Amino acid sequence: MAFESLSDKLQDVFRRLRGKGRLTEADINEAMKEVRRALLEADVNFKVVRQFIKNVNEKALGQDVLNGLNPGQMVIKIVKDEMEELMGSSVTEISLRPGSEITVIMMCGLQGAGKTTTAAKLAGQFKAKGQRPLLVACDVYRPAAISQLETNGSRQNVPVFSMGENHSPVNIVKAALEHARANGQNVVILDTAGRLHIDDDMMQELIHIKEQVMVDHTILVVDAMTGQDAVNVAQNFQEQIGVSGVILTKLDGDTRGGAALSIRSVTGCPILYIGMGEKLNDLEQFYPDRMASRILGMGDVLTLIDKAQNAVDEEKARELEQKIRKAEFSYDDFLDQLQQVRKMGGMKDILSMLPGVGSQMKDISIDDNAIDRVEAIIHSMTRQERANPDLINPSRKKRIADGAGVPIAEVNRLCRQFEQSRKMMKQMSGMMGGKRGARIGKFKFPF
Repeated sequence: MAFESLSDKLQDVFRRLRGKGRLTEADINEAMKEVRRALLEADVNFKVVRQFIKNVNEKALGQDVLNGLNPGQMVIKIVKDEMEELMGSSVTEISLRPGSEITVIMMCGLQGAGKTTTAAKLAGQFKAKGQRPLLVACDVYRPAAISQLETNGSRQNVPVFSMGENHSPVNIVKAALEHARANGQNVVILDTAGRLHIDDDMMQELIHIKEQVMVDHTILVVDAMTGQDAVNVAQNFQEQIGVSGVILTKLDGDTRGGAALSIRSVTGCPILYIGMGEKLNDLEQFYPDRMASRILGMGDVLTLIDKAQNAVDEEKARELEQKIRKAEFSYDDFLDQLQQVRKMGGMKDILSMLPGVGSQMKDISIDDNAIDRVEAIIHSMTRQERANPDLINPSRKKRIADGAGVPIAEVNRLCRQFEQSRKMMKQMSGMMGGKRGARIGKFKFPF
């Protein structure tokens, strides 16, 4: 998980500060040395670290902090505020032209950063907001780039414009804009060619597109796992073609995450989105305040709520509410709840967003494949067994275990979990008392 090491080290520093009733200048200086070391090890740009420590020191050494009632907490707040400032203070939206006017977004970046997949993810974000995106295949050099975009576009239910590999990118873009006008699409996303490294051919092609077509936003996709090199790439693109924003990919991987803390300060480009996985819905809008909270171990409840709202099927939630009122709860309902949790990401990722939980999760192994096994077990049940769990006796459990390819102990464990959930639902039904207009929480978890 990105920032895990940095987060652990910063939390250790702050734990020691909170343990002191009063802080001296020596305490703060020692703490800032540890913070500096942690940031540098996370591959944050050294100039950024130097300015960051200077700013924190100036504010932390004020008399209000040293003589305050809770100086440790005040220092932590200063660090959090400076971290938010470093990453851009506020969320940056991609602005669109009004009405039916076409907004052109050019995606650029090096090969391997996940540019083509990110273009499809971004198109999905716009579609979910009621826009009419069109993906355009401008990478005529990389084998399978066009088919990859078409496959991802199909999964997002977003059309893809392609002319094959025998046309120039500029001509493809011009034809795509005519196609968008004729078909009512208002957001055109250009998936341009990347290279293994920055070279003149790639930059000239991007410049040529911008000379021939009015590009509203040039968005750079960079791989967070490349650390400080991601910042260097962003700086090069900004200097040569001009970049209006950055999308950081692979921030869910085993990365030090320093790019997220350096890019805005070094290049002046805001981070627009962060890629948190390979699935086409694993793209999160970047909120500097939420990211600072994650890094400092304060959780990220707002992003968790956003994930829940996107994952929950409201119609199914209403149906479940009616079943709870009637004290009815089946294995199909249980499976629906599991699948909604799956849409929100891995359980460890979900739990890490809860304040105070993230630091406790680092040494705990959570098997996300367990949901796959639960699904297999439930799918091995007959329709009657799923609807009426009381039918499941020992002989049926053996048949279900054989069908799912799991030990019978796992079937027994699931049955116990289900019974616990069903008892909880009955208790909730009694608490609701059948009163009209009573509401229960919209988001329910089966564990």
